[in-house]
Amino acid sequence: MFWIDDYTISSKRCFTNAPTDPPAGSDMEKEIFRQLQQNFKRQYEHIFPDKLASKTVVIVPSMTLDHEILSKIKGHVYYEERMLCMLMLLRMPQTNVVFVSSISIDEGIIDYYLHLLPGITGHHARQRLTMLSCYDASAKPLTQKILERPRIINKIKKKIIDLQQSHLVCFNVAEPERTLAVQLGIPIYGCDPELLHLGSKSGSRILFKSCGITIPDGYENLHSQKEISEALFQLKLKHPTLQKAVLKINEGFSGEGNAIFNYQNVLPAPDLKEAIEASLSYIHVVADKVNYEQYYKKFGELGGIVEAFLDGDIKCSPSVQCRINPIGQVSIISTHDQLLGGEDNQVFIGANFPASKHYAVEIAQLAEIISERMVLQGVLGRFSIDFLSILLNNEWVHYAIEINLRKGGTTHPFLMLQFLTDGVYDAASGIFLMTVGEPRYYFASDNVSSPFYAGLTPFDLIEIAMFHGIMYDSTKQEGVVFHLIGALSQYGKLGMICIAASPERAKELYLKTIEILNFECMQNEVTGC
Repeated sequence: MFWIDDYTISSKRCFTNAPTDPPAGSDMEKEIFRQLQQNFKRQYEHIFPDKLASKTVVIVPSMTLDHEILSKIKGHVYYEERMLCMLMLLRMPQTNVVFVSSISIDEGIIDYYLHLLPGITGHHARQRLTMLSCYDASAKPLTQKILERPRIINKIKKKIIDLQQSHLVCFNVAEPERTLAVQLGIPIYGCDPELLHLGSKSGSRILFKSCGITIPDGYENLHSQKEISEALFQLKLKHPTLQKAVLKINEGFSGEGNAIFNYQNVLPAPDLKEAIEASLSYIHVVADKVNYEQYYKKFGELGGIVEAFLDGDIKCSPSVQCRINPIGQVSIISTHDQLLGGEDNQVFIGANFPASKHYAVEIAQLAEIISERMVLQGVLGRFSIDFLSILLNNEWVHYAIEINLRKGGTTHPFLMLQFLTDGVYDAASGIFLMTVGEPRYYFASDNVSSPFYAGLTPFDLIEIAMFHGIMYDSTKQEGVVFHLIGALSQYGKLGMICIAASPERAKELYLKTIEILNFECMQNEVTGC
């Protein structure tokens, strides 16, 4: 049994003082969550602007996504480390941070991030940082692991000094995050899971159409192979020269839920519709070790879309990162040119910041139109909008592709740049300026990998970077910042953000770092060290 008589938010009383928390997903849980989010407005207006205010930020970098798709990402558990950029909040001298992870994060990695803090000693910051681990490397989302461990929840509660001056930050917000917020008695700086459909592939297309934004021709809310074949047939009828179509699972991410249908593989038959239906097995699934039967099974469970594969001699994949704050104001935070790899360029590899000067302002304006519509839907927090931009007759044509209603691959690089330089991106000019008025650019990637890197420890990486002088230098406000460091030894994989005064210099730093890592690792291979 549980009871509720006066669910008021205060520093002296927490919802979880009740004998039992409301059942997950219940109407009562949803109502408590709405109250928490409503009261977050006051915290945002009065506490956030004060850098000297005492506050607690609980960081849960859970990728609460389909676990089967998630498990296909090599070293997925280490992707939680991307949100270590939030440790930069400790630069505010009375801010306390609680960071929860699936597995323990090496102390050397924590020290590396604290070393980057501007104006704060590592010792002072360490006193205000609590690191907690579930000691669970399974493919379960981190939030689910936390909910299964009441003692960890109690440890988090003990570190929350004042409920009215605390909030939760997550990679994405789904039902488990709502349950965790209610059990902790603090709001989330993120979107209500009731609105998750807006961030699905189908929901994105519907929202774009309601805004009058150009999108690739296609069909949404599909579930069966029959519906998929019908959509492929209709696309070919409307566009006889179309060579490819893209199938996308609603909850796919980083391209892992995508597949390519090539019309050239359609089996000869008198009836095109029957021929397409008979050729559905001839798809190229982007995710490794997933056959077409498994793909269609997951597509049937989660639903998805089919849309025309857009081609062009000059084609780019920019994205716009946006934020809607608790009082409903829209901010265009950044623009990026995403680097996509794999067959048919469906997999996110990295990004250049900012997006090309030829269209950065244009896509920001489109994103603002979309964001204003999302305000009306009640969206809160960070999200990104992906576009496909094609140069036609010397003009860029922009197609809205999807909304990522969560943090993503372009979130942590920009946050690191912002925290390190205290600069601001100006969406009206498409330029990032530091406080001294100088511009900054970066090249970032989550997928720097080589079998030769396997075996390198975090300490090895930092030692190599220091020896070769590529570490981020706060005096020059230039250099390399590493992330996903924990994945290096086992998977030979890491991420980096190369910050510089020009795009060319940023790319040069990236290539130089790759050259250094290859040299050091190959040298060890030869000497046996």
